[in-house]
Amino acid sequence: MSRKADRYDNAPMESFFHTLKTELVHQQHYETREEARRDIFAYIEGFYNRKRRHSAIGYISPIEMELKAA
Repeated sequence: MSRKADRYDNAPMESFFHTLKTELVHQQHYETREEARRDIFAYIEGFYNRKRRHSAIGYISPIEMELKAA
């Protein structure tokens, strides 16, 4: 974070939420908040943080990055 009200400070989170909404939330219809919470948690922990290719690490998955670093 840098200066107060700097629009670039929130760019990584804006990008994450855009991806979450595009790839998951807008594709589903949730009957309950708990159903949405479970689905979003599974997406983040099971796919986004482990398998999805990330531009910040050269478009490889976090698992691949860990294996390269080991």
